Amino acid sequence: MSIKHALKLTARRLGIEVNRYNAVESTEARLLALLNTHRIDTVIDVGANDGGYGKLLRRGGFTGTIVSFEPLEHEHAALSAAAAHDGNWIVAPRMALGDENKDITIHVAGNSASSSILPMHETHERAAPESKYVGVQQVRLCRLDDVQLPALSAADRMLLKIDTQGYEMMVLQGAPKLLERVAGVQLELSVTPLYEGQVLHLAMTQWLQQRGFDLWNVIPGFIDPQSARMLQFDGVFFRSKAQVST
Repeated sequence: MSIKHALKLTARRLGIEVNRYNAVESTEARLLALLNTHRIDTVIDVGANDGGYGKLLRRGGFTGTIVSFEPLEHEHAALSAAAAHDGNWIVAPRMALGDENKDITIHVAGNSASSSILPMHETHERAAPESKYVGVQQVRLCRLDDVQLPALSAADRMLLKIDTQGYEMMVLQGAPKLLERVAGVQLELSVTPLYEGQVLHLAMTQWLQQRGFDLWNVIPGFIDPQSARMLQFDGVFFRSKAQVST
């Protein structure tokens, strides 16, 4: 047995999987390679939480502009702190994004990341009891097409990343004009209902395909720890430069 193989076996016994950092074996490296392949210069991070996605991009070497949106008060403050010393990371005022402009109530989850405008489905609660709602916050809901930020107007090749816990379709429906200029979309796709009223993965994929986006990659996401069923994954979609309006 080689030293390399022995080390991998030892790591597995400790519950650790060791893989090479490349586009084949690492989801993080794969995402950064996709951004490079499609020459993305601006990432719109909808549902940024405390800035984890932006940090991942910077850690992987992405030097373009990041525009982040986050509705929760505490998480928005943490996001703003994370971006404070990065001149190319813009944090929009605290707001939720959807298909209307109005005041709404957002449900706050125990793990923060599972917070949503939509009621949580029992399937989600069973698979992740720590994600149950523990409170609510009032926040302004805005259409992305109505948000005025210079960074969005100046962008050339954009990736729209949406992590809004079942509210992804409403975000897209509030951004038809911006979507015409977007080169790629990354968003959460649910295999089974996790939030009441959400649109599931097949309908979401078909909706994007009808608008010229092809599925390029999938990133494993929420997995039921008991059954090992994948409940949710990220789909990464791109289209050719010729299809992007300028």
